[in-house]
Amino acid sequence: MLATFSGSRPVTVAAVQFEPIVGEHARNLAAIDRLVRAAKAGGADIVVLPELADSGYNFADAEEVAALAGTVPGGPSADALCRLATDLSVYIVSGIAERDDDRFYNGAMICGPQGFIGKYRKLHLWNNEHRFFAKGDLGLPVFDLPFGRVGIAVCYDGWFPETFRELALAGAELVCVPTNWVPMAGAQDGAEPMANILHKAAAHSNGLFIACADRIGTERGQRFVGHSLIVGPQGWPVAGPASADREEILLATFDLSSVAKTRTLNSFNHLLGDRRADVYG
Repeated sequence: MLATFSGSRPVTVAAVQFEPIVGEHARNLAAIDRLVRAAKAGGADIVVLPELADSGYNFADAEEVAALAGTVPGGPSADALCRLATDLSVYIVSGIAERDDDRFYNGAMICGPQGFIGKYRKLHLWNNEHRFFAKGDLGLPVFDLPFGRVGIAVCYDGWFPETFRELALAGAELVCVPTNWVPMAGAQDGAEPMANILHKAAAHSNGLFIACADRIGTERGQRFVGHSLIVGPQGWPVAGPASADREEILLATFDLSSVAKTRTLNSFNHLLGDRRADVYG
């Protein structure tokens, strides 16, 4: 059952862009601690971190994944994130390498002042992720937080319009996206990343706030594009895009109660109400 909200619901969201180092678990957690504290000092109520922020991304083999992944909750990374959220009285959404018995997931978790809240497992795996991770099996959950309804997607999930439509229909007002965007084929030098275009379109067509936290750097030959951003429900950025190659914290304050009004385009049209489910389901 969805929570009932009334009145304005302002929230300050931070999207943290940094460079996790593959295999350097302690170093990554130390960077996360430093950056989340800085985001909180800047006024953040909820902080979004990149995909696989605790482990790094470009794994050499399955043995490396097994050495870096932990249970969620209860593993070293999950526990460190929960302690940090509790200590700072802040909400954190982070990409995380998850172990579940003998299976591994490219996951994300959400924790807050009360500790662990829930988790998500990436539905759409990219490239070599198929070698190491199982496909997500938890669907697209929406979490009721004090300031509104929050969903999670991870990186390549954003290439599928169904991801954001399902979250919007389930009541999400803000979608947090831990991501490790890479260059797309055919992109011209200096062009806006395709990822930014897709997430601005998703925000516009579903009336959602979307906060994307990307990583930077080159890891074992794979370059990442940066350009983290936070998008409003009309499709325009409210913070960012960030740079291609610098550590940055984007901050944006907005009222989640505005989502319902934004989805009403005029006296005749509503973004979700106009869907022709009789035609396309």
